[in-house]
Amino acid sequence: MREFNLDRLRTLVTVAELGSFAAAAQALHLAPPTVTLHVAELEGRLGAPLLRRGRPSVTPTGAGALLIEHARRLLDSADAALDAVRRHIAGHAGRVRLGASTGAIAQLLPQALQALAATHPGIDVQVQVLTSAETLARLASGGLDLGIVALPQPPGAGLQIEPWRQDPVLAVLPAAWDAPDPVTPGWLAAQPLVLNDGSTHLSRLCTEWFAQAGQRPQPRIALNYNDAIRSLVAAGYGASLLPADGGAPPGNAPADPRLQLRALQPALWRPLGLAWRADDDGDGLVAQVLSALRQLPTAAGLPDAAA
Repeated sequence: MREFNLDRLRTLVTVAELGSFAAAAQALHLAPPTVTLHVAELEGRLGAPLLRRGRPSVTPTGAGALLIEHARRLLDSADAALDAVRRHIAGHAGRVRLGASTGAIAQLLPQALQALAATHPGIDVQVQVLTSAETLARLASGGLDLGIVALPQPPGAGLQIEPWRQDPVLAVLPAAWDAPDPVTPGWLAAQPLVLNDGSTHLSRLCTEWFAQAGQRPQPRIALNYNDAIRSLVAAGYGASLLPADGGAPPGNAPADPRLQLRALQPALWRPLGLAWRADDDGDGLVAQVLSALRQLPTAAGLPDAAA
């Protein structure tokens, strides 16, 4: 059996509510013969009368009343679905799936989500902790709507990648260490290290920074979780290289008094980009989240991604 047509069901419900084929035709902006045809098609498919054509009004039969009860729920659900989609397209309410690294989630997203919640409380941002490669793969497959990724990235079919910001990478050291300022690759390579693992773009940046000075240190441990790295550094287990919290310059004291920050010489920057599917350019929800992220400030004196 073919699926019920919602237009036919809406016609049946309207005739029953108004008690007249003519009144239903006027309310639905349909020609009277069209209203009659809609009801006749439903009755023909079910093999039973659904309305009693009496005077002064039309009333549902037992079968008609049962179908009308279910039809109202179906129509309410369809109307709610259409309203939700319209609100999504307009950027008022709905879900946006975002992928990002632990560092970006901890350091950058809270400010953007707080601003977004104040202006668009109906937008639900669901965050997944992923590497940049995983984020791009899930965007391409439709598993995500938006991503924060390390740059540069190879162009992907159907994806938009926009340079967003640059944050300085700093030496993160136990507070008790006597450290130079700035920190050089040679000095840092001689210390025990706790670094990001090789699956991350930050690991590749740091490896290149050391290699340019002829250094190839091996970390005591490699992790893909910046908060765990900070905890190990705070415990004196080693030193690390991490992006500044939210773009804070090295002169700012870290939140944990057991840590100290030092600038690097030569300087090292972590560029980030925003990625989304090209066919989502007209998606109002994605546009609202992108707008909130683009409005995040960079620290004074630090270049943004366009610099």
